[in-house]
Amino acid sequence: MHSVVERELELTLVLSPERSIPVPARLSYRTDDPYAVHISFHVGSDSPVNWTFARELLVEGVFRPCGDGDVKVWPTKVDGRGVILMALSSPDGDALLEASAAVVSAWLERTLRAVPPGTESEQLGIDEGLAELLAPSLGRVDELWLEGPAAVPPSDESSEREN
Repeated sequence: MHSVVERELELTLVLSPERSIPVPARLSYRTDDPYAVHISFHVGSDSPVNWTFARELLVEGVFRPCGDGDVKVWPTKVDGRGVILMALSSPDGDALLEASAAVVSAWLERTLRAVPPGTESEQLGIDEGLAELLAPSLGRVDELWLEGPAAVPPSDESSEREN
């Protein structure tokens, strides 16, 4: 069974050193997508903006500057309080967002309890899927194997080539 760890919060979109605006957002983590975190901005609007990036990036960004490319995360202090800054870049533009370090850290702690670091691949079920694929079955595949290629109906591609 998969679970979701969510947290609604208000981020601050930093427009300039003197000007910023609040942005409602939702942090989401799904155990069926264990390597990623999802952030939706403008929650409740007709067109929310969604970003997905590595959970590890956000975890590291709580402690030190990190990130390369489209997402950069780093901790800092603003007016004496701990905040996490996220710089997001896309073809549509750039954004600098500020979040409470305490809120983000508490949410991340919940994700780390749900799926501890190093156990993410277990959530994906890759081993079980491979075992199922490689295990002998007594189903239709064995029947086709025993009957030979004549038992397999031609695909659309092979029909086109013959014509």
